[in-house]
Amino acid sequence: MLPIDLMARPLRIEYPGAIYHVTVRGNARQIIFRDDRDRYLLQARLAESVDTYGVRLFVFCLMDNHLHLVLETPRANLSRFMQSLLTGYTVVFNLRHRQPGHVTQGRFHARLVQGDEYLLKLTRYVHLNPVQKEPCASKPLGERIDLLRTYPWSSYLGYVVGSKRADWVVYEPMLALIGGRKKHQAERYRQFVETGLAEGDEEFQAVMRQSPRCIGDEAFREWVNEQHDALLSGRRRSDDVSFREVSGAPVKAEAVLEAVAKAAGLPVAELGRHTRNCLWKGIAARLLIKHAELTRRECAQLLGLTASSGVSYQMKKAEEAIASDAQLACEVNALEARLAAQARR
Repeated sequence: MLPIDLMARPLRIEYPGAIYHVTVRGNARQIIFRDDRDRYLLQARLAESVDTYGVRLFVFCLMDNHLHLVLETPRANLSRFMQSLLTGYTVVFNLRHRQPGHVTQGRFHARLVQGDEYLLKLTRYVHLNPVQKEPCASKPLGERIDLLRTYPWSSYLGYVVGSKRADWVVYEPMLALIGGRKKHQAERYRQFVETGLAEGDEEFQAVMRQSPRCIGDEAFREWVNEQHDALLSGRRRSDDVSFREVSGAPVKAEAVLEAVAKAAGLPVAELGRHTRNCLWKGIAARLLIKHAELTRRECAQLLGLTASSGVSYQMKKAEEAIASDAQLACEVNALEARLAAQARR
């Protein structure tokens, strides 16, 4: 049965690989970022929590009184991730501003997201937030585009300017969805987002209004409602493999490395050598985080890398290769299935 907190509302549907649009608002609609220092503190906390909980963060956007995140949870741990993020930020915010009490408004709001079309459009919606609210919304289009391109508190600049990328944000999956040759993807994404500002997307806005639980087509909404109803009534959906509770301890790191080395046709020791351009290092890191529940720092030690940023780099290179190589994608999927089976034993 899905893990839930019976004392909290709304119920959380959590499973490995789930993608969410998360929003957090200030308590009593008050601001949660009083100055840029607060924003830097939240970003630092976000980077740390992403690493600790193995979350794949695709998009973020910080506004004065709320924030948006679009993320994937390979470990089915959204609630723990958000609790750590928000509790940590509240502590430092209150200490810094010498105040007690809540900073954010009760529980965070999270909606499941259906890929790929809906996910890509959602990233545009989030990135356009800074220029869709007043006083920016009433400005001429050219000014709004200039403001969007210079807004420093979202992941948009990292998508369109390679030098602005943060190593704790995963850009490649969304750029792959935009299509085209890799060297043109950033420009294609910029055009996609900014065209949305000029023309709008009423169809997607209508989808956003359809359900407070998810973003997707009618079939996806029905499926999510079924899962929610099953949780509410305490029923076990034993026929749905993706929602079975994973029992037992995480897979041992040694077992993950052995499985990856076998698939790569390499000795295990090769994965731990100080070689920068080894595709299988990135694949190993991805699987160690997901199935062995290691942090990026722990992966760096095992894989002969000097820092967690090196792990992020290797993972990005691996994701690019998987996105462009169908045979490699099949091999990695088979590896994932074998490791998931080990975790359920």
